Amino acid sequence: MVNEWDAPRSSGDWEVLVDIGEQCVHLLTNGRPVKSWPASTSKFGIGFEVGSNKTPTGHFLVAEKIGAEAPLWTEFKSRQPTGRIAEPGGEQDGILSRILWLEGTDEENANTKDRYIYFHGTNREDLIGTPASHGCVRLRNADIAELFDLIPIGTRVRIA
Repeated sequence: MVNEWDAPRSSGDWEVLVDIGEQCVHLLTNGRPVKSWPASTSKFGIGFEVGSNKTPTGHFLVAEKIGAEAPLWTEFKSRQPTGRIAEPGGEQDGILSRILWLEGTDEENANTKDRYIYFHGTNREDLIGTPASHGCVRLRNADIAELFDLIPIGTRVRIA
């Protein structure tokens, strides 16, 4: 883990890499690996089309961070906490714990924010490590909280 002396001071020092083939999220600081977490990208594959439920690829920025004070497993609807704590399992693609809302910076993924593509926690932690989402990047709830606390708005993200 990064100690306070090594921790980057600005968003330009951090980068998040999502490896779709590995179903893994890697955090780098100043180009050096810091931490990795298993993840889930879309079960529908990669793509940029509105309504496709596919995970976009390319370069992004963390545009907004939502849920800083929420307890783990807090359920969100329309980026607002519902006041409910989710249970593990179920068929729905729950958006839980924290939200890192992405904004695409490439021409083909410029619609990412309008597609509501996030990093978020999930009620289906049992599926982490396999393509299982509806377009977003899912992490275990404790893992999204850790990533959320480490990176600032403006952090660079690459999904490939």
